[in-house]
Formats: sequence, structure tokens, C-alpha cells
Amino acid sequence: MGTVVGMSSADVVDRQVEAYNAADLDGFLACYAADVVIRSGEGVVLNDGLDAMRAAYGDWFGSLPGLHAEIVTRVERGSWVVDEEHVTAEGLDLRALVAYRVRDGLIDQVVIMTDEEVSPDPA
Repeated sequence: MGTVVGMSSADVVDRQVEAYNAADLDGFLACYAADVVIRSGEGVVLNDGLDAMRAAYGDWFGSLPGLHAEIVTRVERGSWVVDEEHVTAEGLDLRALVAYRVRDGLIDQVVIMTDEEVSPDPA
């Protein structure tokens, strides 16, 4: 899935949330740059690159029936989109702030801010 000219940063983030909720791993990963880095709020690298994301989220999608991310609130500023997300699945109830930076139509940085333990991290 290529990038679409004229998509806003929020459109790209929405597209990855939709793919996440459909457990569409390829569609989900298509929203991310090859060199994407996902960090915790403390700056710890959680995933580095698409291969790491494929491994982590493939397990996540396959092992959590009913996985769903709801955007509770959103703030946008230029290339950054910050969502308050509520992620649920069988045995999971997680709330986090997630900041996405979109460059050239793809997410290249993610910061997941939560006090809850998560592995791997929500969309």
C-alpha cells in the first residue's frame, strides 16, 4: 500500500489504527517508514525498524482476541499527532498517550507514554 499524496498526518495515523483494529499486519506496517523507531516515554527503544515491528505486532495480533484501539482524544501539530488511546482485548485494558510523527506520508517516530507495563506496545 503506497502513500497517498495529500494525506494529512492524522489521516496516516487513522489508517494505521484501522489496520490495527482489523489485525491487518501488512496494512498496519505499510503506514510506517522502514527506519521507524518506537520509544517509551522514558526514551527506551521498544522497536527499531519494520522487521522488529513485524515480529512484535505479529505476535500481538495473533495472541490477543478482540484487540481494539479506541482514540479517546487527539491533538495535532504539524507532523505530530498525539492520541489518547484505550486499547482492549481479551485480558487487556490499557490506556496510553501515543505520539506519532509523520514524514513523507509514513510514521517514522512513535513515543508511547503510559505507566502500565506493555509488551509489545499499542498502536
